[in-house]
Amino acid sequence: MQKKAVRNFTLLSILFAFTVISWSNINQNFTTANQSIKSTFINEKTNSASTDQQFESYIKQVYVTLNTKNTDLNYDVFKTAVIGYLNLKSANLLSNKQLLTIVDLNKSSSQKRLWIIDLASQKLLYHTLVAHGQGSGGDMADKFSNLENSHQSSLGFYVTSDTYFGKHGLSMKLDGMDKGFNSNAKGRSVVLHGAEYVSQEFINQHGRLGRSHGCPALPLEITSQIIKKVKDKTCLFIAGPQKDYISQYNNKEVAMINFLAANVNAAVL
Repeated sequence: MQKKAVRNFTLLSILFAFTVISWSNINQNFTTANQSIKSTFINEKTNSASTDQQFESYIKQVYVTLNTKNTDLNYDVFKTAVIGYLNLKSANLLSNKQLLTIVDLNKSSSQKRLWIIDLASQKLLYHTLVAHGQGSGGDMADKFSNLENSHQSSLGFYVTSDTYFGKHGLSMKLDGMDKGFNSNAKGRSVVLHGAEYVSQEFINQHGRLGRSHGCPALPLEITSQIIKKVKDKTCLFIAGPQKDYISQYNNKEVAMINFLAANVNAAVL
């Protein structure tokens, strides 16, 4: 009877606590989420549809709060990025900064297609231009590669690494997390850096941005502040039109279980 009471209390806590869950709770509790609570969610077949709806509703609420419609951030791209963030976080691969950087290479290079989001405050910090690799296409990127010397962009989830000063000034290394898609990022020297060809002036003259050797290149005037903000184990997701792209981190069911279990653990304890 005591176990049944605890179980009922847990499920009720989920329903009452879900709408007031903060992203900071996620960070505080991902690594300590109780395995028995996760098992409860897995075994509760009758509640799976409701849980799925709650998870979807929460992502949509964050999306609306960010007011991303005014910046043309695609909801499906945002959702995939959040799912990957949650799974990388639960795998202890991210810091506690709660930052999510999204690049959408489905869009023209003449559009602002990079977003940096603070998930803790649910605020959009940056929305700016970003270049793709010269091997990926002209204005639109439609070819992607994980191979050295391809000069193509690589899609997928990255974890930001350490910084250094190179030929492009302050730059930041990236760890590609998706095997076969971007896992050779460090070997290819795919980094975040600034470039003169990433500017509205260049677009006005050429009809598109200049292109890199595969790196996500930024406007020079904000490169330093962006790198200092997102360095040291934050999540970067690069989306694009590659039909065969798959990622172990784009797993909604696992993300949902980790997200809810962490917050139930916080609510009950």
